[in-house]
Amino acid sequence: MPALWTIGYERLLPDALVAELQAAGVERVIDVRYRPQSRRPGMSKTKLGERLAAVGISYEHRRALGTPPEIRPLYRTGAVARAAEQFRAHVEATAAGDLDALAAELAGPSPATALLCLEAEPSGCHRRVVAEQLQQRLPSLRVVDL
Repeated sequence: MPALWTIGYERLLPDALVAELQAAGVERVIDVRYRPQSRRPGMSKTKLGERLAAVGISYEHRRALGTPPEIRPLYRTGAVARAAEQFRAHVEATAAGDLDALAAELAGPSPATALLCLEAEPSGCHRRVVAEQLQQRLPSLRVVDL
């Protein structure tokens, strides 16, 4: 059964993030932030990719699966259901091919993969929508939130 992990680094320092990923056996991180920048040291694209590579975890940024600026305020203000609905429509309209490709990767032999974003709680993050859209394409996909 194919599996996908999700993780948010909001409450984690870089070393703790790496430890969580290693404990779960993750081999590849797909960063689904629209802009992979962070005020937290070590969590921006380049530094994070280097830190993960140092422990044998590959890093990929997939901007197309990120929340565009016009939807982000809905998540921030707690309008999660509306945000998720708008993001679902957005990602299907603009990145259906990316979702199809990722589902195909996960269905075949692929490294243990985690989606990464900022928010600690997956229920309040767009990565939940990404995971759900992948499950629609790959019903046997097991999603594990770290």
